[in-house]
Amino acid sequence: MTNDFVSAQAFFESLAPDERVCLLVRHGERNHITPNDPDYGAHVGLTERGREQALGLGRVVSASGKSPADVCFFSSPVGRCVETAEYIGKGCGVKAPEVEKLDCLAEYFVQNYAAYEAVLRAGFYEGICEWLAANSREAEVTETQDADAPFYPLAERSEEMLSMMLEKGYARVNVFVTHDAWVVPCLTHFCGLKFTPQRWMNFLTGMAVVVGSDGQTVRRIVPVTALPTGWLQF
Repeated sequence: MTNDFVSAQAFFESLAPDERVCLLVRHGERNHITPNDPDYGAHVGLTERGREQALGLGRVVSASGKSPADVCFFSSPVGRCVETAEYIGKGCGVKAPEVEKLDCLAEYFVQNYAAYEAVLRAGFYEGICEWLAANSREAEVTETQDADAPFYPLAERSEEMLSMMLEKGYARVNVFVTHDAWVVPCLTHFCGLKFTPQRWMNFLTGMAVVVGSDGQTVRRIVPVTALPTGWLQF
């Protein structure tokens, strides 16, 4: 367990020659989502700084000796995630990055969308944190999952996220770009990080799963950030 993020540069420099990585990362800096947005920010795009952040992460991957042929990209279909993946690819030296859009990366932990919308309206950060607290490793979760609950059980769904990445990833570096709502649960489950509505995760921050050359044997899971800090303070 750790309570902080490793810089992306230090992480990629630490990879052994026979190691591969699946990187689950939040998109770059976006424009502000207003409280009255009817689509809950679905069409809010990256800022110019967000694009530069993504380019920077790509350059870090490239500088660590991973050629463009050794990197593949997956993304939530939401525009800011796709654009982030494309700009990471450009930073890696790929002129026209191919990004596979995965619907699951848009709402991976959502079980009941109507109930999830109620969480968004009532308070996004508070709702996510309440769910994490109720499903934490310290909590005794013995009740049958309520089909009307907004989210799937944390541990079960986090492990499914990991399995999905290992199944999809075929390159030396496999980048999965999604939203903070789905990276935070994985960081909570796998790395033991603690989040509150006042202390959240930053953009271009996430979780790196290091596997052996077989692409399946997990050696370690590391919280990483492409920015000076992996935390946002509100």
